[in-house]
Amino acid sequence: MKMKNSATIQLETLTCPSCIQKIEGAVKNLDGIEKESVKVLFNASKLKVDFDGEKSSVDQIENAITKMGYGVEKSTVKIVS
Repeated sequence: MKMKNSATIQLETLTCPSCIQKIEGAVKNLDGIEKESVKVLFNASKLKVDFDGEKSSVDQIENAITKMGYGVEKSTVKIVS
């Protein structure tokens, strides 16, 4: 079974629900992202995502978010099987 990475990324406080679609769209466009796993938790200002660590990295995910104009405060990544 292939290993996958699961990331929780703490974002700066989200102020509008339309931010959710923008962030989800940017992250889903990256290589190796499990598209159905991408979830932005508006009230907590967090992004949860599963991805293939061989095709993508948390740095690439953070870059996609910051390019959209949203700040990233911290990220945690764990490997799940």
